[in-house]
Amino acid sequence: MQPSRIFETVLYAEDLAAAERFYHEALGLEVIERGNLAAVFRCDGGVLLIFDPRKSAAPGRDVPAHGTSGAGHVAFAAKPEDLEAWRKQLRQAGISIEREVDWPEGGRSIYFRDPAGNVVELAPPTIWGGGWKF
Repeated sequence: MQPSRIFETVLYAEDLAAAERFYHEALGLEVIERGNLAAVFRCDGGVLLIFDPRKSAAPGRDVPAHGTSGAGHVAFAAKPEDLEAWRKQLRQAGISIEREVDWPEGGRSIYFRDPAGNVVELAPPTIWGGGWKF
């Protein structure tokens, strides 16, 4: 038996207001919850949580304490035909593209950073042997 998919992904940022602006305004993710511990976003059938690592690592929480330091990474699926529109949207939001990578499996990824320094990727579904459709 194995899980059917990843339901939640967590990144960490001490400035939750900046993270919320970035993921909501620049990437268009729906904010489903905000608080002093986390900003939570809907992304298709999954959830992206941005936790303040100082608060999520505190002992005595209802769930096990967790956190990390340093930059994390998340990749969002992006249709190849939408990459130019994404480039334009990122430019308009003042976000610099750090790198673009062409993959041997086909497709191209765009990499940039959120305000906390996490690496964000817009990736084609062809990498990692994928081939699923949108």
